[in-house]
Amino acid sequence: MQRPEIGKILVPVKRVIDPCVAIRIKGDGTGVETAGVRMSMNPFDEIAVEAAVRVKESGAANEIIAVSCGVSACAETLRTALAMGADRAILIETGIELQPLAVARVLVALCRKELPDLVICGKQAIDSDAGQTGAMLAALLDWPLATRVSHLNVSEGQVLATCETDDGCEVWQLRLPALLTVELGLNTPRYVTLPNLMKAKKKPLDTLRLEALGINVGSRLAQVSISAPPPRRAGVRVADVGELIRCLRDEARVL
Repeated sequence: MQRPEIGKILVPVKRVIDPCVAIRIKGDGTGVETAGVRMSMNPFDEIAVEAAVRVKESGAANEIIAVSCGVSACAETLRTALAMGADRAILIETGIELQPLAVARVLVALCRKELPDLVICGKQAIDSDAGQTGAMLAALLDWPLATRVSHLNVSEGQVLATCETDDGCEVWQLRLPALLTVELGLNTPRYVTLPNLMKAKKKPLDTLRLEALGINVGSRLAQVSISAPPPRRAGVRVADVGELIRCLRDEARVL
């Protein structure tokens, strides 16, 4: 049997408010209400897990490790990744809300311990939309990076990645070890079945306390407040095209 070109793939996943849930701001404006709210895996991270599983299914990788940082409930998100096809999972447990640089530092420590050949991240998380962790991690590791990947192929110890840009697509060839952040168009994540969820409970899920890593996760940013967008104004019904043009010119001032 041919030896897989990639030993390990590391996939960070984040627990976020389910995309189908209406977001509510806390009464004091300090954040988003999460108590009693349905949570799920960040959609971009689902795509990253699916990408890793497909690489392994092609015979190009040996093991997939899912990683998450956060409260103990993040284990549920990791179980979903295991049910999708990851081989084992690691939870870095903490009650602190980590900013992208802190998460990147945690992942650096894990990469130096696990020695993955490839890290696949979601392009961004839908709660903060920062899109910074993957790039910061690549910079700290001094690894080649391809962002917004919409197609990838692993061959001869290299990754061929098609990346979405504002002007079209670029094709990047990266030597391993490397890091990718993936785009929505890369794949459609597989449906997690109940039998696979049951099997996932038997897969290894290790928990580490953040303090045990000895990493500085101090915040450099301060959140002042969070507020909901202003209510959308009611639409205006016009009688004819002439009135529409007048409203656009005189009231909306877009003509």
